[in-house]
Amino acid sequence: MAFMEKPPAGKVLLDDTVPLTAQIEASQSLHSHTEYIIRVQRGVSAENSWQIVRRYSDFDLLNNSLQISTLSLPLPPKKLIGNMEREFIAERQKGLQAYLDVITTHHILSNCELVKKFLDPNSYSVNYTEIALQHVSMFFRSEPKWEVVEPLKDIGWRIRKKYFLMKTKNQPKERLMLSWADLGPDKYLSDKDLQYAVKLLSSCSHPYIYKITFATANESSALVIRPFSEKGTLKDLIYKAKPKDPFLKKYCNPKKIQGLELQQIKTYGRQILEVLKFLHEKGFPYGHLHSANVMLDGDTCKLLDLENSLLGLPSFYRSYFSQFRKINTLEGVDVHCFGHLLYEMTYGRPPDTIPVDSFPPAPSVFVASVLESILTCEAMKNGMPTVSRLLQMPLFSDVLLTNSEKPQFKIPTKLKEALKISKECIEKRLTEEQKLIHQHRRLTRAQSHHGSEEEKKKRKILARKKSKRSAYESGEEHSAKYSNSNNSAGSGASSPLTSPSSPTPPSTAGASLIPPAPPPPPLPPAAPPLSTEVPAQPSPQPQVSASRGALLSSIQNFQKGTLKKTQTCDYSAPRIS
Repeated sequence: MAFMEKPPAGKVLLDDTVPLTAQIEASQSLHSHTEYIIRVQRGVSAENSWQIVRRYSDFDLLNNSLQISTLSLPLPPKKLIGNMEREFIAERQKGLQAYLDVITTHHILSNCELVKKFLDPNSYSVNYTEIALQHVSMFFRSEPKWEVVEPLKDIGWRIRKKYFLMKTKNQPKERLMLSWADLGPDKYLSDKDLQYAVKLLSSCSHPYIYKITFATANESSALVIRPFSEKGTLKDLIYKAKPKDPFLKKYCNPKKIQGLELQQIKTYGRQILEVLKFLHEKGFPYGHLHSANVMLDGDTCKLLDLENSLLGLPSFYRSYFSQFRKINTLEGVDVHCFGHLLYEMTYGRPPDTIPVDSFPPAPSVFVASVLESILTCEAMKNGMPTVSRLLQMPLFSDVLLTNSEKPQFKIPTKLKEALKISKECIEKRLTEEQKLIHQHRRLTRAQSHHGSEEEKKKRKILARKKSKRSAYESGEEHSAKYSNSNNSAGSGASSPLTSPSSPTPPSTAGASLIPPAPPPPPLPPAAPPLSTEVPAQPSPQPQVSASRGALLSSIQNFQKGTLKKTQTCDYSAPRIS
């Protein structure tokens, strides 16, 4: 399928991981309440923005719903008296803006359905729990051996993925987990290839991949059944959480922050790298590694959600690695996500920012060495190390793996080619998004620099200097013109008058730069002779030009008698007939 070909039915073009930003543009008072006009933007394109109107009561309702996270969010307090005063409204608007900034920059809150619906009600008006139940019910009609025990409400972070606790009629005590997911923006397999690839997942056997009991897909969604683990995921171990609790409650604000033991970090890290290497060698795209996608089975880590890349779902850490153009392959994405996971195992919490400028004390210098090779600014500029390179580093190279199960995952050649094309399409969309973000960042940086106080001062100084230079140059030009006009005038009248018999050449200082002035009018022949003395000049006089000499000679030799007599016929007198 071509990269920008028309998407198949059921494919969702909207990427839920693209961050939303919100800016309060104005407020308006209506009767007894105040409304706030908010500009919401998806991603970096200003064209992809819209306006919403919210009251304080809407903010308060959202905040109450988010209390499940146990985070202390900066919502301004209520005020019953004086809440319509202009100063109070302005102050509250600042407080509400600060609240929006917090919930749109917090990685987990910004991706939750509550915040998305608050900021973008048109895109998130669908009840995906009801849609999932409809699909699950249809599935049970053809597979009557399964039964739903209870819905596992909000245990995951995805808006378009829902979970149910299951059981079989033959083994009612055994618990299974069913996950239903809509197709995402990176779904590039044909419907036929998708259905075949999803069914193939149940045949995959690997010591570090969690077993899939049943998997199926259609043109709009997919359904996967796995054994349910009471111990939960690696993230549940780190945060000491209960697997059935909602995602916001489990991971937003852990009560106790504590990393794992060094030996656990080494063993779990090695196991995860081994399964990533296996998938890369098979040509199977993954790109969805995070601690909640790693199931614990005793002391063994097992990877979850291999179907995500087939369904085209965006990665949990996409908003991070989309900022760095060197992370442009799914192999690089897996390594970057492994850096997040290793940080979480080491310190018991995710990194505050990416890239990481400085790391807290680690239980081993070898841990710090691996983290620096993945999460530092230098690593982001140079690119991610390979999985093979990480396996050779001292932190993992001496780990002994005791599991002897032989991996098996046979992918037909035709499907391998389809997976390769799908992988290239996923990487191309990522590269295009990274390019847009990079261009936006450069433009924002330039505008910020241009608008800084220091830059404004520099521009004022330059403008002042330019104004002075222009004034100086215009003054010089005016002086030059004035001097030239004086020189021109001097060339025709500055020398003293002389008689026709003894003309005195005029001063022509600077005549080499300007053309000679026109000759003066002829003098009357009866003019009395004047002194032929020439005043002293500061510089020697140049000789008269040939044309000027000829004119003066003609004046000297003029004889009145040579003129012809003329007869005048006067017709002015009146004529009488």
